[in-house]
Parts: sequence; C-alpha cells; structure tokens
Amino acid sequence: MSEELPEFLTQGEQARLFPVLSTTSKEGRTTSIVLACLAKVDEFGASLLASLGQRVGVRSKIETYTEVVCTNRASDQKDRPDGLIVMRTGSREWRALVEAKVGSNNLDADQIEKYRQLAKDNEIDCVISISNQFATTPSTHPVSEVNKSRSKIPVYHWSWMHILTEVDLLLSRNSVSDMDQRVLLNELRRFLTHESAGVKGFDRMPKEWGELNKLVSSGGIITAKSADAHAVITAWHQETRDLSLILSRMTEAYVAERLPRKYLSDGALRFKDELNFLRENRQLHAELDVPDAAAPIKVVVDISRRSVDVGMVLRAPEDKVSTRARVNWILRQVKADKQEDLYLRLMWPGKSEPTQHLVSDLKENSDAAAKGKDQLSPHSFFIFRSKQLGARFAQQANFIIDLEEMVPAYYRDVGANLSAWQKRAPRIKEDRSTAEDVTTEAISEDAQNYDV
Repeated sequence: MSEELPEFLTQGEQARLFPVLSTTSKEGRTTSIVLACLAKVDEFGASLLASLGQRVGVRSKIETYTEVVCTNRASDQKDRPDGLIVMRTGSREWRALVEAKVGSNNLDADQIEKYRQLAKDNEIDCVISISNQFATTPSTHPVSEVNKSRSKIPVYHWSWMHILTEVDLLLSRNSVSDMDQRVLLNELRRFLTHESAGVKGFDRMPKEWGELNKLVSSGGIITAKSADAHAVITAWHQETRDLSLILSRMTEAYVAERLPRKYLSDGALRFKDELNFLRENRQLHAELDVPDAAAPIKVVVDISRRSVDVGMVLRAPEDKVSTRARVNWILRQVKADKQEDLYLRLMWPGKSEPTQHLVSDLKENSDAAAKGKDQLSPHSFFIFRSKQLGARFAQQANFIIDLEEMVPAYYRDVGANLSAWQKRAPRIKEDRSTAEDVTTEAISEDAQNYDV
C-alpha cells in the first residue's frame, strides 16, 4: 500500500487493523478495522464494492484511510469524514468518503450533505454511510432527507449487519481463496459480533407503532400525512431488510427483498404506495426471495387483526384437473409436524372468492376444498402460517421478536420443502417418432388427408 497521501488530502492515516485510538472511540476503531479488511481481503472488498456497482478486477488496487482532511474545504468545515476508499484500476480512480455511526447513534442528514459538498469540491465520486440503520438496497438511503437532496453526489448506505452478513457468507461458503485472508476475515467476524463493536440488528419498532395500533383499534382513519404511519413504514423497511439478512445467514445464501423494478429506482414511489396500502388495508407487507425456493416468502402484518401471516403462493399443477388432485399435490409437500396454525388458501378463476382451510382438516378430507366450487379448479394456492399475537403485537420489541421467530420457522418447517409445479417437457409424438415422419413429403401427405 502506498505511503503517500492522495493529492486531495492534507491529512489522513492508512486504515489500520490495530488502530491506536482512545477506547472511547468506537466509531473510529470499528471503521478503521473494517476499512483495513476491505483493502486486505480481496473477496470482501470486491463483494462490498460490487453492491455499489463497482467491479474490482485483478488489476484493481484498493487503499483505505481514516481521519481524513480534504484539501478543498470550507473554512467553517469542522466535521471530518471517518474514512476514505480509493480504488485504482489502470488509469481510472474511484473515490468514496465514509461516514460511520455505531450503537444507537443515527446518521445526520445535514452532516452527510456537508460531506456531499466536500466530495464535489475534491472530485470524490460518492459518500458511503455506515450505521445500524437498515436500507433495502445500498442506493436507497434510510434517512429520507438524504434521498430528497438535489445534490448530484450519490450517497450509498451499508448497515453494520449487512457488512457482518457479507463476512459471514464469504466464510461459510468458503469463498475466500487465500488462507491468511480467511483467518483475517474470521477475526473481523469475531470483532463485529462482540458487543464492544456496537453492531446490532433492528430490535424494536418506534413508539409510533403503539400509537398507530391504538388508532386502528378505535376505528380511526390513517391520514396521508400521519406522522405515525410515516414512522412505522420507515421502521418496517428497516425490519424487512434485517429479516432478509437473518435469512441470508441462516441459509448461507443471499436473500433479498423482492421489489418491482420501479421501486428500486424510486424509493419515494414505494413509500407512497405502501402508505396508501396501509391506509386502505391496515396492513404492512413484504416478499423475501430465497434463492431456488419454490416462491418468495410473503409476510402480511394485519394491524386490525393483530396478526402475522407468513407463507408462499404456488401455482396449481395444470396437469391435474380436479380440485382434489390439485390440493393433494400440495398437501403431499407439507412435512411440518406442527400444523395447527397452518392454512391453505385456494384462489379460484374469475370472480369466485378465495376459500381457506386448515391444512390439518384437508389432510383428513381433501374433498372439503371443493365444497361450493362445483365445476371449478383452483389456479393457485397460498400456504401460510397465521398467528394472532394479541397484546404483544402492539409492543415495540415483542412484535419484532415474534416476527423474527415466525418467518425463519415457516421457511424451515414448510417453505424449504415446497416445490413449484413445472410443465413437463414436450414428448415426441408416436406418429412422428422418426425424422422421416416429418419430411416435407410426410407433412404433405398429412395435409392431403386432413379432415376439418
């Protein structure tokens, strides 16, 4: 690593694995260690920077710094970024300022805006923020004011749990080729999981969660400008991201939230649509994509019922005609021992309303699924667990505890055993079993004998 500072810095230290900092400087210590590992462990640096759209090639060289002071800065600029990442690939150079918070410290929009200006003045490409706040994607910032800024300098975000999950997956999947780098990355894993690092998951809803529950219970109307609703949706987005990271670590696969493409490029539109959905249905919802699973995991939080539904929607097998045969197809896939809260919802063609049954009841008598639906066959199924949480639902911490127990448990016991129906490959027809049966002469003969 070069000992010379980049020309746009007047001060800075190379990020150290063993920083000599005050024991009270959690942010500085944690940031230095993570940035040092980002530069030293090839796969770790490549994985994190790939989430920002930056490809790290074999010719790329990454340098990281802490306690940086930029050359071009306003005279009243007292704040200084926690770090800097510089990636050089040939003659191309990509730069990012880093701002980090640990523990319960949240990011400050005004401070990030100052760093945006600092980046612009020093030809730095972007700002990266790191905190215990969660973002659905690195390009969708958890602080709404940051997304609303008119600055052309992009701000990306990593949660500490996102970084820890990347570390854990690289190690559990044996994705780090160099043995020394594996040891180093495992030490980073040990460090990040120690309470002194200040890394934590999303563990409680905001106080507005209780207020919104009271409003819905009393029959009140959620308005478009409701501060409680805005706070709840913001928190929900953080929790669904944390859920995807939890499932990623549990499955050792990259689990992501499934979102329409329009939401990936427009976080404000997503927020607006989900606010309208909450107002109209008194529900929060999310879909989590587990690689190679039969379907996304669908999570529905119903505030009116104080319940959580977790399940998967599967297309019914089209090679089976009767309702009984289609229902038995999915029932055979249910291996869970515990079935008292497991339901099967059947979706019917046209305007026919969905019907719902306990899986345990259908296992005893699958014919019950067709009752009142003569001449119809279901086109899809929603197989799900439904749990009413009662008083725990409106409690900030217990709601999260129950949700984070329920979602992985459903996937472990039910979802992982489900297979999607797939059309069979076309077979060669008996009367066209050789190449000679489909020559122009043979087809001409068929045309001559064709009977309408």
